[in-house]
Amino acid sequence: MSIFNTFRISGSALTAERLRMDTIANNLANANSTRTEAGGPYRRQMPVFSPRTESQPNPHGFRGAGVRVIGIHEDPTPGRLVYDPEHPDADPEGYVHYPNVNVVTEMVDMISATRAYEANITVINSARSMAMKALEIGRG
Repeated sequence: MSIFNTFRISGSALTAERLRMDTIANNLANANSTRTEAGGPYRRQMPVFSPRTESQPNPHGFRGAGVRVIGIHEDPTPGRLVYDPEHPDADPEGYVHYPNVNVVTEMVDMISATRAYEANITVINSARSMAMKALEIGRG
């Protein structure tokens, strides 16, 4: 496998994890949004990843080419109901429909995305170091 394939694979993961972080930030920012343009409360969003593969395997049978985002989907779980008849978005029974965003879940996802991002940075740095060592061997 070429050193550039390593950079390309980890680069795709960095892009995917950055989108995941952006999605988490958006979910947290809208954790109390009771009204959207589409009507109703905000719905938690989740990115969906899929492996990227090469059409032809390399000489070692490896087909991996990284990861790609195939979409961002809304979480179908119901939001929470809070009795607050004074709220402008309360229904006729006095309940307010809040988003299905759980702050604890988002924070755990954020830690996971951060760790995955850091791991891919480590892969890129290690591959770069290996390439530099190979160049040093070629000079000597």
